[in-house]
Amino acid sequence: MSNIVAIVGRPNVGKSTLFNRLTESKDAIVDEISGVTRDRHYGKVDWNGKEFSIIDTGGYVVNSDDVFEEEIRKQVTLAIEESDVILLMVDVLNGITDLDEAIAKILRKSNKKICLVVNKVDNIMRLYDINEFYKLGLGELFAVSSMNGSGTGELLDEVVNNFEKTGQEKIDDIPKLAIIGRPNVGKSSLINTLIGKERNIVTPISGTTRDSNYTRYNKYNQNFYLIDTAGLRKKGKVHEALEFYSVLRSIRAIENADVCLLMIDATRGIESQDLSILNLIIKNRKGVVILVNKWDLVEKETGSTKIFTRAIKEKVAPFQDIPVLFISAITKQRVHKVLEISMDVYKNRSQKIQTSKLNSVMLEIVIANPPPSVKGRYIKIKFVVQLPTLAPSFAFFCNYPQYVKDPYKRYLENRLRENFNFSGVPIQIFMRKK
Repeated sequence: MSNIVAIVGRPNVGKSTLFNRLTESKDAIVDEISGVTRDRHYGKVDWNGKEFSIIDTGGYVVNSDDVFEEEIRKQVTLAIEESDVILLMVDVLNGITDLDEAIAKILRKSNKKICLVVNKVDNIMRLYDINEFYKLGLGELFAVSSMNGSGTGELLDEVVNNFEKTGQEKIDDIPKLAIIGRPNVGKSSLINTLIGKERNIVTPISGTTRDSNYTRYNKYNQNFYLIDTAGLRKKGKVHEALEFYSVLRSIRAIENADVCLLMIDATRGIESQDLSILNLIIKNRKGVVILVNKWDLVEKETGSTKIFTRAIKEKVAPFQDIPVLFISAITKQRVHKVLEISMDVYKNRSQKIQTSKLNSVMLEIVIANPPPSVKGRYIKIKFVVQLPTLAPSFAFFCNYPQYVKDPYKRYLENRLRENFNFSGVPIQIFMRKK
């Protein structure tokens, strides 16, 4: 099992900057606005061959009317529950605040290993100011500058020394399912329903989930990650810099996933924004399942699902071989099927077909219906092979590859789908000179 480290502290002490420094990424949104990190955010850190997960929590704020700050407090409590080591971050420039004391009081009761991280110590004079933080009663201090990285090596040495020696599993070896869709379509509610815990902030305000969150999960004896992404918006609606980062985050989540669960709103049907997200998924050659959420809110007649499915398939043509599932994240209707179908698509995407079987099936099809001749030249396909790529792609070897047009390639793709299960998976066809 992977070890988990949580970074906690009040807003604007530099938690997200430290997170980015340790994960060597720009994964958490960093901005000068107080309370920008609304959700817990996961990353991976490798220090001297020891890999662990790190959680960047929302700012810990008490006695506030802000709907997010109440939720952030719940998030931090959850992070404390789930972590092996906790980094409490304070700011040397501000000294000890009432909030720091309130957090320290909770942490002293947690029976977890606590590292007190004093941030913004980027010159020798500030080093003298750190001693006042011993008053928090949390033991040894670690003076760091999350901006320039000084002091982070000693901190990481201490962190990994506190891990139990357990087998580490790389994030890349586990299937990753990304939940993608427009804002407020129910992505976070679906994850909460699936895992039975309030991992993500769910409020009726559009655009609550600004960062992508990796949630590790085990079902059907299979480990995988669920990635909850920021809602993708139309470019014209990206007003603040934060929203821009969120769109990039969702795109990156698609790039990092194996299967994307595209959620659409049953009350609105499939819209142009959903289609552009789908095109992004197809362009990245990821598996896809379409989840029609809020199905409990739709007035139904006989055959409603068939009519709705047909409408979706017409809009997503030519790639129509996509599973469509009608769910309600709130009433849990058919939610148990989501993971089952997603894992089927994952298997379809990673299957490798034997070359002999591929040729015996496909060459017979080609002989029965060869490509049309061009300028009196007859195209002869002699051999087919599956290429060693992550997503299914096939090379057909023939005498005039340049003359095989897209309609015939689509014909070959459809025959591949009929004979081998590639439901939910984009396929690439290449023509090569024999």
